[in-house]
Amino acid sequence: MIPLSVAWDSIGGLVDAHERFMAGARVDSEVRSPVLASWKRCRSAGVVPHRLVVPYAPDLTLDERFLRAADPVLKDLSVALAQVGMTVALCDAQARMIQRLGGDRDLRERLDEVSFAPGFDASEHTAGTNGVGTALAARSPCYVVGREHFADCLQPFACAGAPVRDPLSGRIEAILDITCLRDNGDPAMVRLVREAARDIETRLLEQATARERALLAAYRRVTQDAGSADDRLGHPRAGHGNAHDGGDLRPIDLAVLRERAEALIASPNRTLDEVPLSGGRIATLLRRQVRGAEGETGVVVEARLLGGPRLRHPALDAQATPADTALVTAPTMPVPSPSQVPRPAGTPPFVMRTAVPQKPATAGAEPGSRAGTDGDGSADGAGADGWPLLVGELGVGRLAVLARRRLELLHDAGVRIGTTLDVDRTAEELAEVTVPRFADFTAVDLPECVLRGEEPEPLGGDSALRRIALGAAHDDSHLYGVGAPVQYVPSTPQARCLESGQSVLEPVLAEAGGWIAQDPPRLERVLEAGIHSLIAVPLRARGTTLGVVSFFRCEKPAPFEDDDLYLAQELVGRAAICIDNARRYTREHNTALALQRSLLPRGRSVQNAVEVAYRYLPAHAGVGGDWFDAIPLSGARVALVVGDVVGHGLHAAATMGRLRTAVHNFCALDLSPDELLTQLDDLVGRLDRGEGWAVEHAQPDAGIVGATCLYAVYDPVSRRCTLTRAGHPVPAVVGPGGVVDFVDLPSGPPLGLGGMPFETVELELAEGSQLVLYTDGLIEDRHRDIDAGLDKLRTVLAHADRGPEDTCEAVLDALLPSRPSDDVALLVARTKAMGPEQVTQWDLPSDPAVVSRSRATVTDQLTDWGLDELAFTTELVASELVTNAIRHATGPVQLRLLRDRALICEVSDGSSTSPRLRRARNEDEGGRGLFLVAQLTQRWGTRYTTNGKIIWTEQPLPRPL
Repeated sequence: MIPLSVAWDSIGGLVDAHERFMAGARVDSEVRSPVLASWKRCRSAGVVPHRLVVPYAPDLTLDERFLRAADPVLKDLSVALAQVGMTVALCDAQARMIQRLGGDRDLRERLDEVSFAPGFDASEHTAGTNGVGTALAARSPCYVVGREHFADCLQPFACAGAPVRDPLSGRIEAILDITCLRDNGDPAMVRLVREAARDIETRLLEQATARERALLAAYRRVTQDAGSADDRLGHPRAGHGNAHDGGDLRPIDLAVLRERAEALIASPNRTLDEVPLSGGRIATLLRRQVRGAEGETGVVVEARLLGGPRLRHPALDAQATPADTALVTAPTMPVPSPSQVPRPAGTPPFVMRTAVPQKPATAGAEPGSRAGTDGDGSADGAGADGWPLLVGELGVGRLAVLARRRLELLHDAGVRIGTTLDVDRTAEELAEVTVPRFADFTAVDLPECVLRGEEPEPLGGDSALRRIALGAAHDDSHLYGVGAPVQYVPSTPQARCLESGQSVLEPVLAEAGGWIAQDPPRLERVLEAGIHSLIAVPLRARGTTLGVVSFFRCEKPAPFEDDDLYLAQELVGRAAICIDNARRYTREHNTALALQRSLLPRGRSVQNAVEVAYRYLPAHAGVGGDWFDAIPLSGARVALVVGDVVGHGLHAAATMGRLRTAVHNFCALDLSPDELLTQLDDLVGRLDRGEGWAVEHAQPDAGIVGATCLYAVYDPVSRRCTLTRAGHPVPAVVGPGGVVDFVDLPSGPPLGLGGMPFETVELELAEGSQLVLYTDGLIEDRHRDIDAGLDKLRTVLAHADRGPEDTCEAVLDALLPSRPSDDVALLVARTKAMGPEQVTQWDLPSDPAVVSRSRATVTDQLTDWGLDELAFTTELVASELVTNAIRHATGPVQLRLLRDRALICEVSDGSSTSPRLRRARNEDEGGRGLFLVAQLTQRWGTRYTTNGKIIWTEQPLPRPL
């Protein structure tokens, strides 16, 4: 004879079925439905069969009430199983094992190896299919053996699990499990674990009050099942729908029925309600009274289903036997605390039970058969039969429903108010939450200083306010609209509220003369529109009054009561904290934005090399460290730079200013692009090391590491552009014909890391090309990756007829959302070129005689340009610079004149030695030439090239008459 476990596992082909299931093949006919459903859940949760990571939580326990009920049952069960090599496990409602009893040494060691031990998680999403996790997920008893386990390491075992429910609330309190080696497995383990779970539930029920048990007994009699074979209190019987009758009552249908049943119990005058369900079905709810054996009274709501097949509760699983309970407990509505709902001592809470529709017992039923079932135990009642759905008490029901609605409103307020750090939007959210569920009109009035983020001034009854939000059930209220200035007269409830800092309730507005005095013509129309009740609540946070909120009722005939006043205070108190947080954020945001804008360029840079347009957009979440600049350089060149400091707020803005200043200083030294970034990288590293004290003192955002930068230098004479970058997005070049290319520019590390050289790329740009530099906030966000952003940017830039300003507008309109999550800096530069009529140069031999000829040549060229006024000075400057190059330098000497915004004179040579300005003493024969040059020109300096250096000077052009 083949052992049962072998027949179930190997002969059934479960090992092969599992492999094919993991490969995506269909195995429906080869695997039991509950197991297959569990496998699908495990696969969706990402469980890997050959590798489990089981979390551990120490010191787990259950509440004392449950342990008192469970301990005797667990001890008896472990003793009964001592000789058959099985262990008993008790797990909490999250499938974490609390304790494990029994089992021989070999079984315990093997279970320890797979982390099936106290403290470990056995839920399906962690350990795959098993007796604990699957019973919890399916909310019904289950049996799992061998390869039916989803995880490879659990194959040697067989297990059966069942949920243990609270008999009053229907909530799953724990999971009970029996586990053994696979060869010892037996489906009868399901019956054992189910009976043990029922024993624990019975002991839990015995801890209920006498009144609760009496009401449950009356409830049983309503089900017409008092003659069941099992007369234990709390376990009435019912039949199952068979597996093919369909008609399962969906969880959403049950939730709708329960909510409408609660409202029906709470209603003093209604006895009947119709509830539309899924599938076109309609349920009729009927309320009638129930009386217990000792005279206890309650109310039962009976449900009848019309227009559909008979019901089968989804919690009744296919493995159940005729001994199963008839009424499967379901979660009840939340029971308010005594502080929320005062009720007489001994009054029971709502008790929720859902049952299968059944036929009454017939006189001709055979002995041993169950009432309302056929011989096979399946229910044969018609779809219109009724079944009890809810039991409660009328007075408690009304209070409980009202309390639940208030709790739901407070919960929604906590979720929906304060989703942004915007004062206006937070006020609107308060109005949206409270209209129409609490009031028909909600008005929020704040002073202007709060809107600007400033510290609020002390508010009095005559303070000037502005209506920020107005939630309205309809448009005919005649109240002040959004944006209207409001200044309450001292007799109004709002003025009294601001003056005292206390809420004011006016149940009947028609009798509140002081309120009418605010604006008699307007408020008379308000009363005629039906508004009849008011609550005014001050918006107070951190001991300061920020404004006032007014709640009005119109559609609801009942006036506001004291309970409504307490609820309004709680709602406004939560909103006040959110508004104050938004105000403080607004102040910090405005401060950071002012700092940021003061550190960014103002106006256009004075240069003719490129036509520049730029945009800076701060993030909605806070000002960041994005920056840009266009810096004139010597020789009519221009430097274009864009950078990004990681982070937001004042520190990021201040850091941006430091880096921008450093770039200006390095540009004054005429460093090459790669050398400039090297110096900037070293500076950032030194700044970070210097701020190490701040990092050690709980200021982790004090550092600068993570800043990026793109630096480009464009020469309009040669039309060449040299670029380098430190961790920054690549720039785009738009040709005069509209062709867009992203520069293949090697990326160096972000600034501050050090140790890596920066590489440069040199391009020749046609006149009219556009160089587009930007920060990553333009092309990348949480909903779009960088490649998609670059593709979209390419599409937008492919227009040759747009100028830089139009390009900026088009790019921002196409790529930015309405509320960007990151700062954006955009710099667009259209290149220009200096023609031969603006540039002239001469190659000079290293001969002192050439100095006189160079003076004459310079004079002639200035005459041709119409700059005779500058001839004498320029002749002297050129003479001194050429003389110094011939006397002190090596290599070829070149003289160049450029007519740009200034007259530029340059002398280059092959030496890397830089001249130094000094004051000559009376006895010195030389040393006065460079001093003379500095006095005669507006600016002068030295820049180094790969072949030597260039000494340059600038003189302002004469103003036209």
